[in-house]
Formats: sequence, structure tokens, C-alpha cells
Amino acid sequence: MVDVVSSTWLADRLGDVRVVDVRDDWEFDGIGHLPGAVSIPFDRFRSADGDVGMLPGRDAWTDLLSGAGVAADDDVVAYDDTHGVFAARFLVTALLYGHDPEKLHLLDGDFSAWNRERETTTEATDVSGTVYEITEPAETPLVDFEAVEAALDDPETVIVDTRDPAEYDEGHLPGAVNLDWRELVDDETRGLKPRDELDSILDAAGVTPDRRVVLYCNTARRISHTYVVLSHLGYDDVAFYEGSLTEWEERDGAVVEG
Repeated sequence: MVDVVSSTWLADRLGDVRVVDVRDDWEFDGIGHLPGAVSIPFDRFRSADGDVGMLPGRDAWTDLLSGAGVAADDDVVAYDDTHGVFAARFLVTALLYGHDPEKLHLLDGDFSAWNRERETTTEATDVSGTVYEITEPAETPLVDFEAVEAALDDPETVIVDTRDPAEYDEGHLPGAVNLDWRELVDDETRGLKPRDELDSILDAAGVTPDRRVVLYCNTARRISHTYVVLSHLGYDDVAFYEGSLTEWEERDGAVVEG
């Protein structure tokens, strides 16, 4: 499973993992970054011209990670400065391209969690290129339009819209529940809320481990964070609709308001 790790966990293993910073180049260079981190800005691995949805494409992903010195068997910890949502997208992309989910980790509390207590650096990180190899995952959480359409009438499945309430009210998939991804994050710590609070929020939305969960938003960024959180909490049947509402509306899928 993809998990969420603390800055203490990372500090104890800093020399044994590959740390990926997905903030903009100017932030990495000007504000500073974690020691040994490599820069892979968010806009480099998002492409409407790649694979399904906004996945960058196999060749682009291979080139990007190889150039950053990431190997296919590396333990990877990703972070951003936006409560983890962009870093989560990086990790889910890696998962979908076959990286071992047990070796994918989100830094809880984003860059702030490290910066508050530990040193950062503006020194360039020495990078030795690799030959990153994509593999076909044994299992994939990806689901397509037809699978989501079929799930709408399945009482054992909960369709989850991770956008904000205003977007949800403007139009959502029939029967979908609204669970804004930010509801799972503590604004002060920028990390996840305590486990009992998370369980309470999820339970109130009907998102429970005994049900199949299908996630969507607009372009699969926000569902990446929710996917990582559910994975971290031990949910084992979570589907990821990469096309999300963008594809759904392009294919004339049913949308309801309110």
C-alpha cells in the first residue's frame, strides 16, 4: 500500500530513500529543499497528450524519473507545500506505472513539517541518472467510464466526489457522495487529521472499508490524495477514475445538480 510517513520517520531513513520534491523549480532552488531531494515539478508529469486522463505517457515518465536518478526499486518519499495533494499525484502516477506501492510514501504535513524542525538546503543535489523501467502492475486501481457507469447502481459501491461542495452542487455523478479531500487534512499541521477523526469523517460519508470505493474529481489530482489516505488507512478496494468528470462529461455521462 502507499502510506503516509512522518518527518521523523523520514529523518531516520534519509540516506536510504529517494526524496522527490514536486514543487516549482524556483521553490526548490530559492526557498530550499530537503537534503538529497531531487526536483520533479508537478507540471512535468501532467499531460493531456499522454495516456488516459492526465497521465504523462510511459516514455515521458521513464525519461523524467531516469533523469532525476530514481530507480524502479527505490523507496520514494514525495512532498510538496500544498498539504500533499501534488505529491500524492506523483505517487499515484508511479503506482499506475508499476512502482511497488510498498515503496511509495507521502510526507505527512508537506514541506512545512520538515522545515519547522529540521534544516533545509539550497545546494544542488548531485544526481546520477538511472534507467527507470516501467512494469505492468499485477493489479491496478484504474477504472474506465464503463466501469464507473456500471458501479452507479451497485449498492456495495460508494462513488466519491472529492471536489469542494460548490463544485459538487454544480453537477456530480448520480448517487455520488461529496467528500472534499481537504476534509481529511488539518489546516494547522498541514498533515492528516488524527485517525479517529478520519474514521468519523469517512463513516459519516458512507466511505467504509467494507464497501468498494470509486473516486473521481475533475482531472484526478484531488482523488490522488484521497486514494493515498485510504490506502494508508488500510482500505483495500479503492478504484481510481483517472478520466474523472472531464471524461465523464465529454462522453455525456449523467450528471445531477444539487
